[in-house]
Amino acid sequence: MASTQTPQTHRATLAIGDEATARRVSDLLTESLDAGEAAVAAFEGPTGRWDVTLHFGDAPVEARIRELVRLAGGDEVARSVKFDVVEAKDWVKATLEDLIPVHAGRFIVHGQHDRAKVAPNKLGIEIEAALAFGTGHHGTTRGCLVLLGHVLKAHRPRRVLDLGTGTGVLAIAAAKALHDSVLASDIDALSVKVAAENARLNGVGPLVEVTWGSGFSAPRLRQRKPFDLLLANILANPLRQMATAMSDHLAGGARVILSGLLSAQAPSVIAAYLARGLVLERRITIDGWSSLLLHKVR
Repeated sequence: MASTQTPQTHRATLAIGDEATARRVSDLLTESLDAGEAAVAAFEGPTGRWDVTLHFGDAPVEARIRELVRLAGGDEVARSVKFDVVEAKDWVKATLEDLIPVHAGRFIVHGQHDRAKVAPNKLGIEIEAALAFGTGHHGTTRGCLVLLGHVLKAHRPRRVLDLGTGTGVLAIAAAKALHDSVLASDIDALSVKVAAENARLNGVGPLVEVTWGSGFSAPRLRQRKPFDLLLANILANPLRQMATAMSDHLAGGARVILSGLLSAQAPSVIAAYLARGLVLERRITIDGWSSLLLHKVR
């Protein structure tokens, strides 16, 4: 396994006065930065303020980072971002070792060091430190996992797609719960490799097929459709843009779980899918992020 040790680490730090804003900022950064580009962590300090830290393998574009922070935290928080360079460090592992397991219904996303903490009645999803460029420690993935658990209480989908799989957390969760095959895709070639390796490490490598492709352009998606469960934890704009293509890849009565949406963005995404014959079943909000469960009218 390749080492994540780097000659030097580029870092961005900022302090935020409340947890909700800190989580919005860290979540937007995690969702917006490419896999492997940065490790993002948010922790409460001894004074009650929250510290958000980003570690980069290469020097970041500072204006881009400030703009992402501004979108989620406002102008004052964006101006407070400080950039520096620190000594050589395994920056991905160092960040993940401080993260606690994420509980989302019947699922728990955890690191290797917390493997023993997974209760027998829970489904653990273990993410290796060196293979975790986005671990699900934010409201979008937690929301998707909660909704996935809700769907599986009443339905047993036969064709499942995790679109924009990232580290493969949602595909692994579905494969573990269903004991059946799941198709996962991503536009990022590194994410495809990472998701496949994470599936193998979680004992569902034979069940999770990971393919490369932009949106619905991958040949395997056309071959495997129609899907009766589709998960897409992406961002609002691409979700709106692919509403027609997504509807075309769904079976009648299919369930769709969408996330990556700030709460203010959810209504426009819902409207795009209502116009394509889907109906909203449930909407949940975690740390300022909305996750949606819809189904396609037969």
